[in-house]
Amino acid sequence: MTAVLRLVPGDLVIAGDGRGSDYTVRLETLDATATGTIVGVAASRAESPVVVTLVQGIPKGDKMEQIVRAATELGVARVLPVITERTIVRLEPSRWRERARRWQRVAKEASKQSGRSVVPVVEIPRPLVDSLDAESADLALCMWEGHAPPLAEVLARVRSPRAVRVLIGPEGGLARGEVEAATARGWSAASAGPRVLRTETAGPAVVAVLQFVFGDLSGAVQRDG
Repeated sequence: MTAVLRLVPGDLVIAGDGRGSDYTVRLETLDATATGTIVGVAASRAESPVVVTLVQGIPKGDKMEQIVRAATELGVARVLPVITERTIVRLEPSRWRERARRWQRVAKEASKQSGRSVVPVVEIPRPLVDSLDAESADLALCMWEGHAPPLAEVLARVRSPRAVRVLIGPEGGLARGEVEAATARGWSAASAGPRVLRTETAGPAVVAVLQFVFGDLSGAVQRDG
């Protein structure tokens, strides 16, 4: 706050609590720990009306950090990393928990940077078969580069969903059997278009489309009635 934002005692800042509230704070001290007085509180206006859960096949290297960061900036509510047939990285359960903690830290930093007062939850990775529950979602999208209807066609069938799940495969995409298992559980297969997207591009791209069509990215939030 001092080195980058050049704030001084007496300045007003907005502090989020990570759970959806914004606090207007008048700064008093700016030492190792900043202190201040709360002068106002309000529900955050930086949260989208559509709750998006990104079910992401775990990619290699640090790509998952890129995905978590971009998805958080775009307003995703939850990230569920999954181990699929084509997931290359295989770790012991304790190592997966370490990875999840690191990804959670990335989500927290991205929330701060983007002005969100809610930090998306990044779950501990689990097998895809354990993550195909679509009953709690108004729309569950299984993105597949195989034979699937265009995303726009699938979205046109739905009116103002409030909870959406998006399934993205890792490098190499989802196996046909995984897509069939998802559609059997109520997911709608959809194609992102004629170009094959990298896994670190596909998730954020689809989330951006959802936020534009159903959320707040267009600047005109759609509401029933």
